[in-house]
Amino acid sequence: MDPAAKGDKVKVHYTGRLADGTVFDTSHERNEPLEFTLGQGAVIEGFEQAVLGLKPGQSRHVEIPPEAAYGPHRENMTTLVDRCQLPPDLDPQVGQHLEVSHANGNILLVTVTEVNDEMVRLDGNHPLAGKTLCFEIELLAIL
Repeated sequence: MDPAAKGDKVKVHYTGRLADGTVFDTSHERNEPLEFTLGQGAVIEGFEQAVLGLKPGQSRHVEIPPEAAYGPHRENMTTLVDRCQLPPDLDPQVGQHLEVSHANGNILLVTVTEVNDEMVRLDGNHPLAGKTLCFEIELLAIL
């Protein structure tokens, strides 16, 4: 069988870890493996590149730098907000995800990263931005 190539629909199992070994995602705990078409941008660039060239039954370990994953952590995507600007019934907690309406009408998902009596720091970066991601990927099938 030919190796996986751009345009192929593939089925993979994977486990993603941070550099310290913490598992941040795995397909093994779901009912179905991940299916996607190579070349359509459905997964991060480094993950897709790791699947290209594999044959069904083959596995690959790959370390994906931020530039081929969720990009660098950008400080301009964080902001301090005065607590009085938040809804009065909101009790923000570090790690909490919030939806914030942007001035242009778009909804932005942010993470609360700091809370004190007067201010709350919100981070609009993807939670994995700036991190090197380690994946163990097994190509199960080319569909």
